[in-house]
Amino acid sequence: MNKEHFNQSLIEFLDASPTPYHAVAAMAGKLAQAGFQRLNESDAWSLAEGKKYYVTRNDSSIVAFIMGKPEWGARMVGAHTDSPCLKVKPQPETCKHSYFQLGVEVYGGVLLNPWFDRDLSIAGRVQYLNNELRLCHRLIDFKRPIAIIPSLAIHLDREVNNGRAINPQTDIPPILFQPEGDERVDFRELLKKELLQQGCNDCQSVVEFDLSFYDTQGAAIIGLRNDFIASARLDNLLSCFVGLESLLHHEGSDTTALLVCNDHEEVGSLSTTGAQGPFMKSVLERIYGAGESLTRAMHRSMLISTDNAHGIHPNYASKHDEHHAPKLNQGVVIKVNANQRYATNDETSAVYHTLCQASGSKIQHFVTRTDMACGSTIGPLTAGVLGVRTLDLGLPTFAMHSIRELAGTEDALALSQTLLNFLALEHLP
Repeated sequence: MNKEHFNQSLIEFLDASPTPYHAVAAMAGKLAQAGFQRLNESDAWSLAEGKKYYVTRNDSSIVAFIMGKPEWGARMVGAHTDSPCLKVKPQPETCKHSYFQLGVEVYGGVLLNPWFDRDLSIAGRVQYLNNELRLCHRLIDFKRPIAIIPSLAIHLDREVNNGRAINPQTDIPPILFQPEGDERVDFRELLKKELLQQGCNDCQSVVEFDLSFYDTQGAAIIGLRNDFIASARLDNLLSCFVGLESLLHHEGSDTTALLVCNDHEEVGSLSTTGAQGPFMKSVLERIYGAGESLTRAMHRSMLISTDNAHGIHPNYASKHDEHHAPKLNQGVVIKVNANQRYATNDETSAVYHTLCQASGSKIQHFVTRTDMACGSTIGPLTAGVLGVRTLDLGLPTFAMHSIRELAGTEDALALSQTLLNFLALEHLP
């Protein structure tokens, strides 16, 4: 696959995935099309060597794998499906000064300023009662711009450019419309109407929902020389897509090739679907068995945690250690932290170096400034649960956790090709 085709497929995936639910649905569709069999956690599994499988939990996390020989280990790639955003509160309706607004809760470490003055829509999952009063669920995506968070004019806040704190309770509830007269608006009724318009004809009433606002501006190749990809949710759908493409193009080996994309990384990963929860381990126990069998399999295995890395910003270069300052379009970044905020060690880094030497891929390193705090990934959490050797790496990006992030057009395909070689790697040190 050439770079242009790869990046166009990435753009289509990003635009189709405004929430983790939609991302998992898109990945599941690609896997099913490629011959992967869907598993259900409540069923007994009968796995066969060489066969392809996937399983989801809560529709927001997914594990897909190609079964190798049981006595061999696994080559695993990890990413996460969630991104910082604004989630709609359970009782969100607010009407002030003749404007209908929805109360929102900040999910993850959101960079709030860029959310102002954007054309916003809503997507997520809805739980509803059908015509037989049975509880059902369905994905929803309004797609069109239905809301906005207007900035306060500079004339009313002359010091805004000198620094202004944003109160997430009072400053960011989006405006949706202006009610007529004494009109009382029930958001659940608006959701029911939208579900009916989207073909859900058996919705009697909406019971609950998990919905997020998102920017309707689509992903795009930008720059005078097409150097960059701009999009929402590059952290971390970029890695989900790259890992998926690597697995889909893997031709099989004696080792099990596996992709895990967890939800809830941006809020700590401790959940039924997060990397610090039981989902991944439960799948591996059904592949290898529990106890000693799993321990032996993990000793023969390796995980590459793929998450975004901070590229050095030309306007803020002082925020980086000058010797560990990755550049966009200059290769994949190995992420290192002495305090184990990243799980990379000398052994796993060396394995990746050999893979890149074989493929001719470039390597960069990121270590945060010693006087700054370091973020983390699913890498240390998964390693802590499974005891598997782990490498943390990612693609360099700008504006991480903004409503619109930036990556290089050269890097994603290069990472996919190296991960493809990793999945086929039969022998580890």
